[in-house]
Amino acid sequence: MKAIYSEVPYDFSGKRVILFATSGGSGFGKTAAALKKSLSPDAALVEGKLLNTGLSPADLRAWCQSLAL
Repeated sequence: MKAIYSEVPYDFSGKRVILFATSGGSGFGKTAAALKKSLSPDAALVEGKLLNTGLSPADLRAWCQSLAL
């Protein structure tokens, strides 16, 4: 997965960033580590979920509710 390998141009200070992917090919790999380097120190990075074809609508709903947004 290659999402972001440069600085993030937004201020995520005090925010929670939840990773998710719609590809079923691989996991998050080193994406979280690379992204964490470009976020502000007080931003929380949460490794989320792979949202692929095996996920039912009920499972997706349950995952979203578990995030307590």
